[in-house]
Amino acid sequence: MLMIKSRYYLFALLILVVDYVTKWIVSAQLNPNGSIEILPGYLRLSYWENSGVAFGLLNNVTSIWKPYILAAMAVVAVVVIFLYSAHMPADRKLLQMALAIMTGGILGNFLDRIIRGYVVDFIEFHIFDIFVWPTFNAADSAITIGIALLFDRYGEESVSGRNCEPACSPQSIEIR
Repeated sequence: MLMIKSRYYLFALLILVVDYVTKWIVSAQLNPNGSIEILPGYLRLSYWENSGVAFGLLNNVTSIWKPYILAAMAVVAVVVIFLYSAHMPADRKLLQMALAIMTGGILGNFLDRIIRGYVVDFIEFHIFDIFVWPTFNAADSAITIGIALLFDRYGEESVSGRNCEPACSPQSIEIR
């Protein structure tokens, strides 16, 4: 059982490596103010140091403790994910994959915070600079995809009744 679940965490390791390598390349090629337009008017790679959390929240908060608090939150999240994964059946493949994907993303940003004190973001969607989505990275994408898979999985289970107590199964409902 442990061997079956551990293969999912090889995927987490792959995401961690991809995230680290992409951040390293961007740091080397675009640091400090470089930018490369990939799809003119829509997508560019831009180096940005994010000392906050998603979407730059808490970026303006100044505290010597901020990187440590954010890193500690990442550690807690990974521990909770591991514990949850350990208690879920290995045959819940989509759930295990979603948890592994999220873990890889969380660890990618955690590693950045530990090494640099901030997270390197570099993917920027925009529409001719009229609308600019907050800059993000591969780890952020992995976290978002993992959460989306969780919502999809739980939504599917709720509709199919798999998460429903026996008392609310269609066989137990009496129509009067």
